[in-house]
Amino acid sequence: MASMRSKVRHVAACALLLTGYFSMTSGFAAESRADTVRITILYDAFGERSAMEKDWGYSAFVEYGGKRILFDTGGNPEILAKNAKAKGVDLSHLDFVVLSHRHGDHMGGMDYLLRVNPKVTIYAPKENFGVYGFSLPSTFYRRDDSLPPEQRYFGGSPPPVMKFGNAWPRAHFELIESTSQIAPGIHLISLVSEKAGTLELRELSLAIETPAGLVLVVGCSHPGIEKIVQAAASINTRIHLVGGGLHLVAANDTQIGEVVTSLHDTWKVDYVALGHCTGEPAFAAFKRAFGERYLYAGLGAQLKISAAPGFASARDASGR
Repeated sequence: MASMRSKVRHVAACALLLTGYFSMTSGFAAESRADTVRITILYDAFGERSAMEKDWGYSAFVEYGGKRILFDTGGNPEILAKNAKAKGVDLSHLDFVVLSHRHGDHMGGMDYLLRVNPKVTIYAPKENFGVYGFSLPSTFYRRDDSLPPEQRYFGGSPPPVMKFGNAWPRAHFELIESTSQIAPGIHLISLVSEKAGTLELRELSLAIETPAGLVLVVGCSHPGIEKIVQAAASINTRIHLVGGGLHLVAANDTQIGEVVTSLHDTWKVDYVALGHCTGEPAFAAFKRAFGERYLYAGLGAQLKISAAPGFASARDASGR
């Protein structure tokens, strides 16, 4: 009898342990789902054959923590519309949009976006008299009281703040001048290019905090991907993934090698998912360096970056 009671107690204990185990694992699964970053590439010039149309430019649909984010709009509104429809992405339901910089291949799809979602908040870089608008205290210019009113700005009585127009006057822009947190765990990194050809160009990069480290989505990295990663490290030194364009499309092998070494050896980035202006030789160099941690990110690819450290996956446009 005592032996029977002992067996019953043992079975009960095992049942409790199993109940606790499944409760914990289901909890972890739920947490993983909540903390998983999903990125769908809606616009790029390379990819698997599909119903989507290739074009030079970049756009990515990002899902994280219940937020739906469009990062850049590509270069053509009709192509953006076609590709979003092909992937089943409804751009009329977004929490916000991020425009990385003012180049046409990253903002050319705005007309379609605003047709289907005219009131969405659009974060963009703040630039002096920029395409996204600008404002200044009217004290920025010198006055001369000796002039008659008809020769003075606003007849000599300017408004306290002067607002300057933008290319989309009905759009709801929020202009970002410095690195900012725009939602819990979601940051915009603001930097300025110091390179010839894009001197003084402001660019925003999206940084998402996950338990495994930061997920960075970049447009063209005109300020330099090393500087972007360095700025991101002030949020979290662990960089889980870098995705997007690195502007190495015309770089020589030495320049590409330096960037590869920086991300792989210096910053110890877990994964890369590169596209757009990164360039074909750079794709090959990063793939050699990162091996299985190089995620294919062509047009139509769907990336899933888990909260669990060391796990990420990608599916191409065919769903593989």
